[in-house]
Amino acid sequence: MPKRHNYEERLKYMKMLEEGYSINFIHKHYGINGNLLFTLWEQYKAQGASALVKRKNHKLSVEEKMEVISDYRGKHLSLSDIMLNHGVSECSIRSWCRRYDEGGAEALRDRPQGRPRKDMGRPKKKKPEEMTELERLRYENERLRAENALLKKVKALVEEREARLKGTGQKPSKD
Repeated sequence: MPKRHNYEERLKYMKMLEEGYSINFIHKHYGINGNLLFTLWEQYKAQGASALVKRKNHKLSVEEKMEVISDYRGKHLSLSDIMLNHGVSECSIRSWCRRYDEGGAEALRDRPQGRPRKDMGRPKKKKPEEMTELERLRYENERLRAENALLKKVKALVEEREARLKGTGQKPSKD
């Protein structure tokens, strides 16, 4: 798993680059990805130390993604310029371009993450005043069936107990 580099470490790397160390040297000795280091260096030159602070991810709308794609393809801006201007990663830009090529602007909409929800569990109960007469009758019918099944089960258990006690010669209790 790649190592996370905090603000102080990133600032140290930028100072080293200012002193003349190469990106490759820092990459090999400190384990930071070379592309990430290059991107951070470009952002640091443009915005200063504030560019090294990690920010929360924000979702871009379809229109903003289209603008990024048009900057990349139509205006022929470099990836680093687009990354600096729009605050998005190279991976995101390439992914958006690929999705746009495959399915147009509609493919740039955010897709739901994870497994789709299943409609499991008991449905919400309605209050009696919200139900139609047919629903009320069906609900009552189902309740009576359940009650009937419960009574049959209890009767069978009592009969089983009585038979067991008869087999041992004991008299069943009156409870």
